[in-house]
Amino acid sequence: MSVAGFLARSALAAARDQTRTAAIIATDHDVLTELFAAARRLGWAGSNLNQMTKVLNSGGDIARIEAALTDVRRAAIATREAVERINNRQKDGAT
Repeated sequence: MSVAGFLARSALAAARDQTRTAAIIATDHDVLTELFAAARRLGWAGSNLNQMTKVLNSGGDIARIEAALTDVRRAAIATREAVERINNRQKDGAT
């Protein structure tokens, strides 16, 4: 699902649910903000990895590959944690 599709689907679901409190909406906003920030970090790290791969395939040497891999791992963990929080709230019936 694209980011735009996800946002549209989420907005429509939120608009239909009249039982949501301001606290739930604020928490959702915080989680979504964190999720999109993690997605941006994954994109940046992935771009860095692609550039490094190109240099390595051309015979170059990349000293920062471990740092880039650490960034990818960190962003992936943050993304997974945000998704798990959303899933847990859905299981608990909070959304």
